[in-house]
Amino acid sequence: MFYQLYELNHAAVQPFRAYADAVKLFYSNPLNPFSHTSWGRSVAAAAELFERTTRRYGKPAFGLESTVVDWKTVDVDEKVVWSRPFCNLIHFERSLPSERRADPKLLIVAPMSGHYATLLRGTVEAMLPHAEVYITDWADARMVPLAEGRFDLDDYIDYVIDMLHTLGPGTHVMGVCQPSVPVLAAVSVMEGHGDRFAPATMTLMGGPIDTRRNPTAVNLLAEEKGIDWFRDNVIMQVPWPDPGFGRSVYPGFLQLSGFMSMNLDRHIIAHKDFFLHLVKNDGDNAVKHRDFYDEYLAVMDLTAEFYLQTVETVFVRHALPKGEMKHRGEPVDPGAIRNVALFTVEGENDDISGLGQTQAAHDLCLNIPADMRAHYMQPKVGHYGVFNGSRFRSEIVPRIVDFMISYDHANRRAAKPRLVRATKGSAA
Repeated sequence: MFYQLYELNHAAVQPFRAYADAVKLFYSNPLNPFSHTSWGRSVAAAAELFERTTRRYGKPAFGLESTVVDWKTVDVDEKVVWSRPFCNLIHFERSLPSERRADPKLLIVAPMSGHYATLLRGTVEAMLPHAEVYITDWADARMVPLAEGRFDLDDYIDYVIDMLHTLGPGTHVMGVCQPSVPVLAAVSVMEGHGDRFAPATMTLMGGPIDTRRNPTAVNLLAEEKGIDWFRDNVIMQVPWPDPGFGRSVYPGFLQLSGFMSMNLDRHIIAHKDFFLHLVKNDGDNAVKHRDFYDEYLAVMDLTAEFYLQTVETVFVRHALPKGEMKHRGEPVDPGAIRNVALFTVEGENDDISGLGQTQAAHDLCLNIPADMRAHYMQPKVGHYGVFNGSRFRSEIVPRIVDFMISYDHANRRAAKPRLVRATKGSAA
């Protein structure tokens, strides 16, 4: 019922939002003399702020039309190369000479945690000069009809395995945040079966492999409430007339509310500064605000079965580090991984996945040789900085690329690992 009330409220505010948009256009029109006064800009700023804080944000576009390879600008074409009801696999195809030596294939597994895959736009952009990049584009559950069936954590793992089969041997896989667990599980299952399509390397970034280490507020909430509380309080049915009408989901707007409440003061200050930037006619900072919140406020629903199984498996039972996780009834054993190189990355100030939670993968993957694994802790970044931003581009990306090249199947015999440089908080 709460979901229906949310939709009703959104519809009820629509006339006021349209009026605010008209007011903004009127007072920001350069032909209007008031638009050149502080009073006029204040009215336009207030109207835009109201419209932006009450709208529903649609799925953003990646918008990556070019990149630089070998010091030359090349076109990038976005293509769907694999599709299932709950996910599309997007290939960012670069226009490169056919005779050029192929770059490593990189599968980026984006989080299915309320935001769209475009949250990793900066990740994709930074990796495009170095690899053939593919990314999982997860579907909004409220847009998937009930006739398409269920989607849970086991299905997620199956999707990852199927995508690796589609991309072929020697693919490199990167799990960012939440996917670290299903990616590690998928690789464990593949290696346990002797699957020749197991990836060459596995990079896990800011992921909750073992949330018992340095638990964050998110981790403590899950343990304190238990799975029954989540089932009773956050699971709702998609209202009519959405295509997924009747599907049980964890709504994206609830997830967003939870994240924003963790840093509510920062968001309030950011919106206050946005208003002042508009009044002062500071266009550059206003554009940065719009770009960030256009992405941050665009949310998607998750299927109830996936959300509840993930919460119970990862945050309540800690099944993977305890050796109790199963996939389709079969034990998930990271000790089965022997041929996949492992690189883990953490942020010093991560308040979503605490320090040590991702590094725990090394303790589970006991049979990966020591010279095929590395860990890096990036100083002075939070969760978002692990996969985006200036420090990610300048300090983390070169390490990931170096690691991939060192253990690429085509170069494994010729190349020697040259990644690991000990820094504060890092270990090889």
